[in-house]
Order: sequence, then structure tokens, then C-alpha cells
Amino acid sequence: MSIEQKEDTNNATAFSSTAAFQWNTLAILQSIFIFVLAGFAEIIGGWLIWAALRGVRISNDVLAVTAEMEDATNIADDEDDANVNHTATHASQYATVKKPWYYALLGSLTLVAYGFLPCLQPSAGSSGFARIYAAYGGFFIVLSFLMGWALEGVSAKPDVGDLVGGGIALVGAGVIMFWPRS
Repeated sequence: MSIEQKEDTNNATAFSSTAAFQWNTLAILQSIFIFVLAGFAEIIGGWLIWAALRGVRISNDVLAVTAEMEDATNIADDEDDANVNHTATHASQYATVKKPWYYALLGSLTLVAYGFLPCLQPSAGSSGFARIYAAYGGFFIVLSFLMGWALEGVSAKPDVGDLVGGGIALVGAGVIMFWPRS
């Protein structure tokens, strides 16, 4: 038997031992925790970059209160004014405010950390990349709605269609990840 054949035999043994993974309560809780942690990292990282490059929606009421406070204390910052895009239509009640450049840097670092998190899944050896990322997609959908709402307030509040779609996505993620396999 050659050295290459021995290595192949050892690899086959290693793969067969990981294929015997069985779900238990602790592994399920760990898996859900890692999905949620990865979701927060991806969404916060993406939002930080978005906020620096595209800006975030802020209620005109909040913007007006802030402007009144600045006028009362005679603080005017031309750079901040340049980063505010008031919508031209009367129908919109939001303005867009860009965040500083370092938000994009922090977002990029957060996204690098996110890239490693799915590798921590307890079933990574047997489920593989495709199944873990497909199941993660369901968590990402729901977390995107919730984090958008938390970060941008009522302007990003999920509606009934968002909630129904998110629920369907979570059920699908559960089926993908936890379906009994041989």
C-alpha cells in the first residue's frame, strides 16, 4: 500500500466519522446561536457600510428637533449639512444622513469576522457549505427585517407580508438544517 493510499484511507475514515453527526438539544441551540450571531455580524457590517456610502433614513421630525437644538446653541456644521439629503417630495417624511467614513471600515472588519462564523456550526463536517449557508438564509431574512427596524426605526418596520415571508423562510431553514438524514 502506498503512502497516498494510506492518506486516502485515513481521510475516508475521518469523513465517515463526521458523517455520523447526530443532532441533540445542545447542538441545536448552538447552531441557532451561531446563525443569529452570523446574522448580526453580516447585517451590522453591511449596514455600517451602507450608512457611510448611501446614508440612513431619519425622520424629518427628528431632524427638525436636532436642527432646533443646533440653532439654539448656535452650532452649525457645514459638513453635516452636506451629508443630509432632504427628499424633494412632500409625501416622504424622512431625510437621508450619511455616516462618517470609519463606519465603512468598521463594517468591513465586521464582515470579515462574519465570514468565519458559519464554520463554527456543529454539523459543519457533515452538512457542508451549501446546506449551512442555505439554512442561514432563512435566519438572515428574518434578522434583516428586525435589525433594519431596530437601526432605522419606524421607516423600516416590517409589514404583514414581511412577517409571513420571514416565518416561511425560518420554517424552510429548519427543514433544511434539521431534517433527519442517513
